[in-house]
This record gives sequence, structure tokens and C-alpha cells, in this order.
Amino acid sequence: MTINIRNVQRPLTGAGLAALALLASHSIASAHITLATGEARTGTYYKAVLQVPHGCDGTATQAIRVQIPEGVINVKPMPKPGWTLNITRGAYAKSYQSHGKAVTEGPKEVVWSGGSLSDDNYDEFVFTSYLAGDFRPGQMIAFPTVQQCAKGETRWDQVAEEGQNPHSLKSPAPVLRIAADTATTGQAMDHSNMDHGKMDHGQMAAAPAGGDTYKVGDLVVVSPWTRATPGGAKIAGGYLKITNNGKSADRLTGATTAGADHVEIHEMSMTDGVMKMRPLADGLTIKPGETFELKPGGFHIMFMDIKKPLKQGDALKATLTFEKAGKVDVSFSVNALGAGAGAAPAHKH
Repeated sequence: MTINIRNVQRPLTGAGLAALALLASHSIASAHITLATGEARTGTYYKAVLQVPHGCDGTATQAIRVQIPEGVINVKPMPKPGWTLNITRGAYAKSYQSHGKAVTEGPKEVVWSGGSLSDDNYDEFVFTSYLAGDFRPGQMIAFPTVQQCAKGETRWDQVAEEGQNPHSLKSPAPVLRIAADTATTGQAMDHSNMDHGKMDHGQMAAAPAGGDTYKVGDLVVVSPWTRATPGGAKIAGGYLKITNNGKSADRLTGATTAGADHVEIHEMSMTDGVMKMRPLADGLTIKPGETFELKPGGFHIMFMDIKKPLKQGDALKATLTFEKAGKVDVSFSVNALGAGAGAAPAHKH
């Protein structure tokens, strides 16, 4: 990933401090283990990124155990340096089709162990999969997870029942919401060549993980989303994924929307225990073959001086500008206040 930044980092004042405080509060709200991408369509490949924000009562995390739900197949976990990876296989309740063949068994639990993740640090545990089950739109698929630490463990395995407020759960399981097959409002991707037996890695990267998909030049923009804002708030963060299917790099240079006075591209990072945010005057570079994610706590689009509060269920229309590909109109879905990446509302632990 190449990021060209020529501006000098400057102290945050006024709106910048307010923006940092709001985004920081959202990050703190996601204090349990969550999935970075919380929404996907059934019948698609899904990259699960388990976000671990802290240890157990101040002690270091030494193992992460995640159960794979029925209907999630072809699971391939990513090894982590310094950690031992173990996979428990078992029989499925039914047979699934994959690459033209019947699949009757596969990974049922994935365990990363033997490492040490300090309570002061954040890390991610990743596996790829295929959503082959008979999942219905709106269904919440739970991935019960056990976090084992130097002292004790936390079981993130509670699942909200229908109609139950997920905020009432003390230890909610990471959940994936099944999205509906909705039409896009921009130039949609052509999925006609996405035969499972012929799909290459570039096509997999471009496959939508939920939400709307837009194409401009060699770039694919997936799942733009933002959060509802409390009354009086003047800023909001925008998040999405960009895949470059071309042979040369391109840059996201800016964005505009009628819903805010101006828009900036920002980076949020933790330096020496201090959270800092800075605008990127030169934008973000997306290398060929790369998928770049703008997400809470990292790179993001900042809508400054929004003209009215954003309400859950609404959409914020905007135009993204790329150096080579040009402009593309997108729609940022407005999720709940404190929501995770395109998913259910976050829960403060």
C-alpha cells in the first residue's frame, strides 16, 4: 500500500477535535470481538476479519477460538506469525456444492493459540469462506468466539433473539447479517463470469461483501456506509472498500456531497498511546490488484459540517473522485449510531 502524504501533521482544534472525539467514541463502543465486515450476500465468498480490541480484565490474549456455523464452507484461516493454528473438522448437517462437487465436511472450529496480544494492543484474526447455506436476507449468522487470556477467558457467544435489543447482551457473539440482493444505484459490476470453478483471485476481491457495488474504470467500490449522528453533530465518517482490478495505481483524491459543506480524506492512528487524526492532502493510492478498506479507527472519509443529522435507514449520496478513473456517484447507507462495518449496532463492554 502506497500513500503519498505531503502535508505536515498539525494539532487538532475545533471541528478536528470534535471529529476525533466522535470517531474515538465509536471505536470504544466496539469493545467486544466483532467482524470487520458485518454484512454479506449468501452465495458469495466472505473474508471474515475478527477484531480483538482488548484482553481479559487487563491480561494478554493467548488464544482465539471461533466456531464455524453451518452453511459456511471452504474455510481457510490465515496463519499468524508467533501463533499456532489448529483446525477441527467435522461433518456438515447437509451436503453443499462447491466447484461442482459435493462437500459434506469441513472446518467446524478454528483456533489461534500460543501467542500473546497485550491488553493495550489491537489485532485481527482472519479466514476466508464461502456462504453456501440457505440463509435468508436479514438473518444474523453467529460466530461464537472464546477469548482465552493469561488470566481467565471471555466467551463471546450470546446471540440476540428476534426482537431482542443486542445492547442488552453482556458478551455478544460476532455476527454476520445476510444482505438482500438489491440493485445498485451506480454502475454495477457484471457478475456473469463469476463461475466458481473459474473465479480468479482478482474476481474474488471484487465480489461484493454486502451493500451496493459501483464500478468506475478499473476500480470497484463496495459497500459505502456511515453512521447515524446524534443531534447537533457536525461531522460523520464514511467507510467503504476499493478494489483496483487494473494494471496501474490510481488515487482517491476527494469527494463531494450536497449533505455536507466539504469532505476530506483522513487517517486515524495511535502513536505512543495517543490517538491522532490528519487529513491526507494527496488522497489515497490504490495499487493494482489491491483491495483497500476505509474503516473506523483507520483511513476514512470525513463529512464536515453536515447540514442535517443522519438517521438510520437513510442514504447519503456523494461523488468520489479518482485521479485516473474519474468520478463515480455512490450512496452511503446510514447504519445505527455506533454500528460496526455494515453490520448490527456495536455493544459497549
